[in-house]
Amino acid sequence: MLRQRWLGRVPYVEALDLQMGLYRGNLDHLLLLEHPHVYTLGASANADHVLVDPAEVGAELHRASRGGDVTYHGPGQLVGYPILSVAGRRGGGMADTVKYVRGVEQLLIDVLTDLGIAGTGRLAGYPGVWVDPEGPRPRKIAAIGVRLSRGRSMHGFALNVAPDMTMFDHIVPCGIEGLGVTSLEAEGLSVEMAAAVDAVFERAAVVWGADGVERLDVTERVATGDLAPFTRGLGAGAVVAPDDHMSVETRVEPDGGTVVEGLTIKKRVPGSRMAKRLSEAGVDGGLEIATRKPEWLKARVDMGHRFRHLKRTVRSFDLSTVCEEASCPNIFECWGEGTATFLINGERCTRACGYCHVDTSRPEPLDAGEPERVAAAVDQMGLTHVVITAVARDDLSDGGAAAFAATVDAIRGRAPTASVEVLISDCRGDRAALDVVFDAKPDVMNHNLETVARLQRAVRPSAGYARSLAVLARAKAAGLITKSGLIVGMGETAAEVGASLADLAGVGCDIVTIGQYLRPTTNHLPVHRWVEPSEFAGYVEIGESLGIGHVESSPLTRSSYRAGAAANKL
Repeated sequence: MLRQRWLGRVPYVEALDLQMGLYRGNLDHLLLLEHPHVYTLGASANADHVLVDPAEVGAELHRASRGGDVTYHGPGQLVGYPILSVAGRRGGGMADTVKYVRGVEQLLIDVLTDLGIAGTGRLAGYPGVWVDPEGPRPRKIAAIGVRLSRGRSMHGFALNVAPDMTMFDHIVPCGIEGLGVTSLEAEGLSVEMAAAVDAVFERAAVVWGADGVERLDVTERVATGDLAPFTRGLGAGAVVAPDDHMSVETRVEPDGGTVVEGLTIKKRVPGSRMAKRLSEAGVDGGLEIATRKPEWLKARVDMGHRFRHLKRTVRSFDLSTVCEEASCPNIFECWGEGTATFLINGERCTRACGYCHVDTSRPEPLDAGEPERVAAAVDQMGLTHVVITAVARDDLSDGGAAAFAATVDAIRGRAPTASVEVLISDCRGDRAALDVVFDAKPDVMNHNLETVARLQRAVRPSAGYARSLAVLARAKAAGLITKSGLIVGMGETAAEVGASLADLAGVGCDIVTIGQYLRPTTNHLPVHRWVEPSEFAGYVEIGESLGIGHVESSPLTRSSYRAGAAANKL
């Protein structure tokens, strides 16, 4: 099956990490997206073909493992990454790279014909698609740079729909002197990005979708035709205000670095903004908060000896647990069994996800003694598996990554037999920050996808579908057991959940949790529907059939539910 994904605007390095994760797997994906301004150099590119300092024109520069020379990607350009299993010559042996490139070229020639531009084709000796290739002024409208290895493809093509054409003036495009670059807009055609995306997906379904096609978009279509009203295009490490509820004051250092000066958190504003985002994502209405829950969602209350002992221990070390802060329905069961998920880096989050009960006030400074207190509590409680999570700390340059690493190290020092699981935020996609956590070698590295692609902005406006998959892919590449979670009942379809499971399987996710969304307060997203237990059981079958090692799926499942058992299974 060909899994087609429109991802909106995604920073280059995040898309690269996601590509690499899918490339290492065996599922076929076609990723379509836009990049923020970036120049990329092929494996044998001449660096002198970059004519300016990219930073001076607001662009990044990255070396890529594809073929070809230097090229530009940016807003208004449709970038496609086919990650496919490519048949070898006559069904065996090494894949035929030339044949594959010719196939991609033909797909784009057909797409351009569909969009209304005639006279496109190939120019001998120059890969890509050209306007008027046999005429006096051939000009490239689509670039191609691919990599084929072990029968798998990655990298791909870039179709110029309506980018800022002046950005090509700062390079020798594709290393070709004397030949021009053009776009649909420059050729006099006004084409919405939505139309270009549809055209590519339709042609790709014919070429690569013989076994079926499945499509996910980052959001539902809206009247303007804008496929990505919710995407941000944030570069790795960018210091930003993650949403309208938060503003960040910064200063720029002489070396160009950005330092956070102050953070202002506004109270969550329920109502019109949240409803608008849901409506744009195709979700209207929902259950009233007073709606009676079905029997299968009623958790048993048991404040027995183990529960009271754990509560006293947590209080004695002046610690917090996400079990309490997020009002987890499993708190009595888990605490009764002597397990808990510790919440570090404070109790106040810098994000305002629509489903989460954690406080979003201005965060306090980090507590330097917290890692050792968590370790002491783990040792005193005799835990064999401990989960460490944290609020999002976008006010910190590393997103709180160093505190995670310090806590893992402290636990290993005090309770070396305990396995350690971390549940982290995306650290704004900052590779260096994420690697701080990964280098601590937690036994399980958990980062939640939370919801399907279409609902990401409505549910967690400061995060992103592609970014979360990229985090998991990068963790897997670091040799870690990876884990993620989905919340259902917020307006997604069962098919979308299955597609998200395929994406998680595609990046090698080992453990997935799926549970019913329960609305904390009237200020939060409404519950769209109660998901039947049989549907949760079906998700287990789907996930495991895709190769996910363990799927914990039930109405009351949460990220840390039966975490030790899941880790032990693997």
